[in-house]
Amino acid sequence: MSELPLAGIRVVDLSSVVMGPWATYILAGYGADVIKVEAPGGDVMRYAGPSRHPGMGSLFMFMNRGKRSIVLDLKRVEARDALLRVCERADVFITNVRPAAMRRLGLGYDDVAAVNARMVYVDLVGYGQDGPYAAKPAYDDLIQGISGLAATFRRVGDGEPRFVPALIADRITGMNAVHAMIAALFARERSGAGRHVEVPMFETMAELVLSDHMGGHLFDPPAGEFGYNRALAPNRRPLRTLDGYVCILLYTEKHWERFFEIVGMQERYAGDPRLSDPGVRRREYDAAYGIVAEIVATRASAEWLAALGAADIPVVPLEDVADLLEDEHLRATGFFCEEVHPSEGALRSVRRPSRFNETPAFALRPAPRLGEHGEEVLREAGLDDDDVREALSSSPSLPPA
Repeated sequence: MSELPLAGIRVVDLSSVVMGPWATYILAGYGADVIKVEAPGGDVMRYAGPSRHPGMGSLFMFMNRGKRSIVLDLKRVEARDALLRVCERADVFITNVRPAAMRRLGLGYDDVAAVNARMVYVDLVGYGQDGPYAAKPAYDDLIQGISGLAATFRRVGDGEPRFVPALIADRITGMNAVHAMIAALFARERSGAGRHVEVPMFETMAELVLSDHMGGHLFDPPAGEFGYNRALAPNRRPLRTLDGYVCILLYTEKHWERFFEIVGMQERYAGDPRLSDPGVRRREYDAAYGIVAEIVATRASAEWLAALGAADIPVVPLEDVADLLEDEHLRATGFFCEEVHPSEGALRSVRRPSRFNETPAFALRPAPRLGEHGEEVLREAGLDDDDVREALSSSPSLPPA
């Protein structure tokens, strides 16, 4: 751990559910010491997904590896003061509690900066706090809807808007928070001063969607319609074969030519500008992809994988989530690892994908039991026995090991 790029950086993590915990999971993977501060009862995600023991659900355990847990009832002055003592020796403070509520607790940016002027304080919010939506509640589904992401499915499916079947707004915003934090830490190394960083979900996802689909409206007056035709083509999808599905991307002109050579349809390719003329094809992506889909349906998946792979045309099989556990590449790269959790037993886990040369592979510490590291964290902050006892007086007992 000492060789990792964020070794020595301490993060006070006052976030819960997905967006913040995903960000701090990434930071822990880079070597940061993440102290997860939980309310009595713990992060609600402790109770989501299958579990062997209460409070240790699968979603929580995946995204909270590498962290230490302390339980503090921050409505109590003693607990709040203890947390400020921890902040004195920390580098990053991250929260997804509404800023007004943090100020009422005495843990807003000004309160934390008063005890540590070098602190990078990160507010994860639903909407930028200088706009009319500032106080609105924000959840992944709501942000997918208001950002335009859910509506894009009207163009590619049955005309109905859809949510992406993953908590994508939470995770993308969390990843944006990571690079904002790291940028602020870098700036601190130059100036010596901390930063207050705001990372809003709505604006983050609006930027993402518009980067693809602003289309002609990037220009004023508009030079065309909204939307990137290739991404919105209904036939841009996994393609059915005789016995399953494959994913094919004919991207360059060589790919298009070689595909029709392989299937013996060079004349059809040359005679149809929707296939052979790049300018026409860009306007008619759906029709071109539909023709390819009809052809792909005539052969088995293994035939396509072999023939297109040999011609250097991008192709992969369609894998289900369960297939990933047996994927030969993931196994060969050491992506999966086995661990034994002190209370939950044998677990299948994954390594962080990022690698650094001259840094040995490592596994994140197991996800913490509720309040597992409370005394340890407070003693590191310099609290004596009486102060530790007072700060943790409302903490629950740990689940049995």
